[in-house]
Amino acid sequence: MLELPSLRAETRYGMPAADQIMFNRYFVIGYSYYFRQAKWALEIVDPILWTDPEDVVERSENFRPDYRVPPMFRAELDDFRGSGYDRSHLVASANQRDLEIQNSETFLLSNMSPQHPDLNRKIWRKLEQEVRKLNERENVLETYVICGPLFNFDRPVDSIGGSDDENDVSLPVPHAYFKSILVEDNRGNLHMWSFSIRNEGSDKPLEDFLVPTTRIEQWSGLLLWDRLVGKKIEREKSKVRRMW
Repeated sequence: MLELPSLRAETRYGMPAADQIMFNRYFVIGYSYYFRQAKWALEIVDPILWTDPEDVVERSENFRPDYRVPPMFRAELDDFRGSGYDRSHLVASANQRDLEIQNSETFLLSNMSPQHPDLNRKIWRKLEQEVRKLNERENVLETYVICGPLFNFDRPVDSIGGSDDENDVSLPVPHAYFKSILVEDNRGNLHMWSFSIRNEGSDKPLEDFLVPTTRIEQWSGLLLWDRLVGKKIEREKSKVRRMW
């Protein structure tokens, strides 16, 4: 059955291009065959996290390949094993905790990217937590999040995995990651914040990583939130503002 992006709640404000679009039950992945990982992951943060906190399911820990991706472009568990990099979620497991299958889908390797442990377990995790706190505000109707890897092609690109088999392609390690948050409040107003963080540890405050959304678009080659219309929001895409 053909899935129409316009019928998905996550894509209400836009969906960038990708080699393969994969519609999961509660989030969407735009996959890159060239990089053997997602170009972007798009979600609505689960409201059950604060409406019914006692009903959230346990973390699945069911890491596995995504067999919807052709084998020659697919990341495998062995690519990460012993690499020194974490299998880092793009759509956070803690953002999708309503149903077991909902959480389990976040452990597909199509939702993973090789992150330095000091990024994944510290400041990236902190940013995920701040997004959930934002989503808990009573005046927030929905919180949309898109994130993905960034590559700087005037710098060497490291890789993990691969072997002597000519059909086994290594997995490039991103230089940085972006996360763009779009919030719709209960008055219909839209608020936007975008972050870019290098793939390494940092003790700096999150505010130091705020950048204009247009800068993220230039770095990633993606059009984010392209269904937004109106002069106000277009101007806002170029601004840098602290979260509420």
